[in-house]
Amino acid sequence: MTRAKLEKLLPSIFRQTCEAGTPLAAILDVMVDLLEPIQKILKQRDMYFDPHRTPTAFVPYLACCVDLEVLIENVFEGRVLPASQFPTGASRLRELIAQASYLSRWRGTSRGLERFLEIATGVKGFELREQVLDQDNKPRPFYFELTAPAALKPYTTLVKAIVDLEKPAYVTYDLKFAAS
Repeated sequence: MTRAKLEKLLPSIFRQTCEAGTPLAAILDVMVDLLEPIQKILKQRDMYFDPHRTPTAFVPYLACCVDLEVLIENVFEGRVLPASQFPTGASRLRELIAQASYLSRWRGTSRGLERFLEIATGVKGFELREQVLDQDNKPRPFYFELTAPAALKPYTTLVKAIVDLEKPAYVTYDLKFAAS
């Protein structure tokens, strides 16, 4: 906002005394300087809601807006991780946020779980077996086995967090890693 626009907002009695070198003119100049960064942000406000364009510091907030805060919380220390410390990288977290509405339609399904894992890790090749037999050769109800690619072994905590987030609450599972 310019000084002229600010002056127009003042009552007429103040506008009459607003000349160069007066205390009121100095206050208006300070107000213009204070409002400049705010106006710059407001002109680019759409950027803050686009996960691919938003500043990295704002990504965790967007993740919370789409119910992904579980993935950015460090449960061991009880603090929120910055997006730059997301285990598979900030770009993977940005892509998860961008795909959140699509993934929410498939929540609780094997298709949704596999796609979520692929987006979060950037690796394909997950194998989900739902018809698993127990030692008596009977199907285990409400149970599945997930075999993840061997390259994801260092990201076991992330994979487990995603499975726990996406699977139905009554379902149990075992996580295995493929042979190298």
